[in-house]
Amino acid sequence: MSRMQEQRRLVPVLEPGRTRRSFPKQFKADAVSLVLDEGRSIRSVASALGLGPSTLAAWVRRARVDRGEREGLTTGERAELAQLRREVAQLRMERDLLKRATAFWVKESGQ
Repeated sequence: MSRMQEQRRLVPVLEPGRTRRSFPKQFKADAVSLVLDEGRSIRSVASALGLGPSTLAAWVRRARVDRGEREGLTTGERAELAQLRREVAQLRMERDLLKRATAFWVKESGQ
């Protein structure tokens, strides 16, 4: 049994209450490597590993962006963007709270 098949066997098929499977990062990296580094087709690798071709194709697209072979946001840039968006949302909430508090204090002081 190959290392990839052994890893695939260890991945849970479905967790109770979930419709999506999750795969370890190393499993994804190995599957992508078979396509990009060894030149195998997405369809053949997906079939051998029990994956949908569209799932593997998405992993390959993401890897090409991360390698700089394709335009788009890298995984790190996506994570940073998500963090910055959360920070902006937090700052907006704080700003709005301060606006309301200021309006309240002005009203209470009779000015």
